[in-house]
Parts: sequence; structure tokens; C-alpha cells
Amino acid sequence: MSSNPRPASTVILMNKGKVYLTKRPETMKFLGGYYVFPGGAVERDDEPDEHESFAEFQQQSFSFAHYIAAARELFEEVGVLLAKSGNAELTFKEHSKDDYRSLLVNNRISFREMLKKENFKFDSSALHYFGRRITPQSSPIRFDTRFFIADLPTHQAPSPDWNEIDHAFWSTPEEALNDFEKGTLKLVPPTITSLQTLTHYNNGGPLRMPDNIIE
Repeated sequence: MSSNPRPASTVILMNKGKVYLTKRPETMKFLGGYYVFPGGAVERDDEPDEHESFAEFQQQSFSFAHYIAAARELFEEVGVLLAKSGNAELTFKEHSKDDYRSLLVNNRISFREMLKKENFKFDSSALHYFGRRITPQSSPIRFDTRFFIADLPTHQAPSPDWNEIDHAFWSTPEEALNDFEKGTLKLVPPTITSLQTLTHYNNGGPLRMPDNIIE
């Protein structure tokens, strides 16, 4: 019997035509040893409360929590924060950036609480919806994942959490697909489709994966 897919978000981080790929440790039960984009499950604290309004996103058929989860996972896993402040460069005051990442991973603070403490504002416009993928019914662990694209913010650089990531690197979509074909890069179908879509986009195609495809 298949399990119900859990809501999740993934971020394709880009910089000057390259994507940021991260390798999951071999010991992980889900996709261990594969290169993927930063992401993870939507948590309870990612859900908007009754006082929050995101009218500009009401046209989407899914919860705004996917946007929050995408930004949170990107920050937890590679230290890139999609937020704004009074200054061009984000400066942490209450805790260090790495301390906040640890607090988030251990569920000791929510993403919104962190932003409030530092007087940052979530930059939801930095996330561009890219498509949807659902893990096959044959998998014991399943996710209903919304994919987003985000450009690397100015004055920031990825800093992987080496507890969750074994290796990370920048690559053009074409190079990553070539490495996959040569057998030197382990990729799963959603990542392959994402890279193919980006390659087609560079040749004039749409910047959007088809939705609701189970791979």
C-alpha cells in the first residue's frame, strides 16, 4: 500500500546560468547518494496564520506555505536567505547565521520568528514557481513537491550544512546532464526533468515544467 505524499518544496538556486546541486549523504533513507536541489517537507510552522494575507498568491492552487518552506529549506541547507532589510547586505544581530540554521533544523525557532527577531522581511518575489512533481506510488516515502527557481542574492554565497550534504557544486544544466549520461553524476527523474527544462528554456522554450507528472 502506498503512502500519501507529504507536501514539500524544492529550490533550484541559480547564478549566471548555473544551478547549485547538492549531494545527499549515502546514509540517508531517501535518495541517499543522489544529487538534488535544496528542499524538504513543508512544516506546520510554514503555514500562514489567520492574520497573514498573501493576496498576490491566491491565484496559485497550493498553499503559500510552500513558499515559506522553500525559503526555509534553502537557508537551512545552504545558508542562502531570501529576505530584505534596510541595508543591501543582511546583517544578523541576535544570533549568528549558523546559530539560526541550527535552531531551525532542531525546531527551536520558526522561519518567521527568525525574520521578526532580525527585522528582516521575507522576499517571496525571489521565488518563481517552476512546476510540480509527485513521488511514485511504489515508493515507501512520498512527496508532493512544488519546485521554485531563485537567483543567488547579491552579497550571498552558498554555505552547505555538511550534516545534510556530502558535496555541492555549481554546474550548467547541460554539463550536469552530460555527467549524468556518462554515469558520473547520480540524478533522479525530477532533477533530470528540471535540468532538461532549463536547457530547453535556454534554447527558447518555456520556463516551466508540466505539472502533476508522477515520476
